[in-house]
Amino acid sequence: MSSAGHDPKRQQDWEGLPPVHSIPLSEENETHAGAGDRSLGGLVREASVHLSTLIRAEVELARQEIAAEVRKGVRGSVFFILALTVLAFSSFFLFFTAAELLSVWLPRWAGFGIVFLVMLLVAAWLAFLGYRRVRKIRKPERTIQSVRDTASRLRSGQENEAAPDSATEYRAESVR
Repeated sequence: MSSAGHDPKRQQDWEGLPPVHSIPLSEENETHAGAGDRSLGGLVREASVHLSTLIRAEVELARQEIAAEVRKGVRGSVFFILALTVLAFSSFFLFFTAAELLSVWLPRWAGFGIVFLVMLLVAAWLAFLGYRRVRKIRKPERTIQSVRDTASRLRSGQENEAAPDSATEYRAESVR
């Protein structure tokens, strides 16, 4: 541990981050002789300034930590993308090997033809599954109805308190 009570290994994670403003630990206004000379309003004002500074500092710290972690995640995901790219290119050799293996029992052209047809069938099957998934996409009916209701109420200038709008109905249904 260092003299400040921080782990030196952990300190390396903070390098490169800008400093975060914090509440001063000493008197800001040295002109006052003691705490008894200050008015209650001045103390409340000073406390609210310190609280506001503390909240801003905490939000800024959280924002900087999250941004740093997101950057680490992006850098890590680049390696996953590269691994998937290498895997995709290496699949060519798998299919080539399968065709050569079939050429042991069949003519070479037949082995490559069979592998090509199998690849075409798998691609067609995956495209069909994708088509079925995309075909199930529907427009957001509840949102459209809610927007229409809101627009009609705003145009008419009347607020109907008795009938709940569809957004409230949707929230009530999702809770159940």
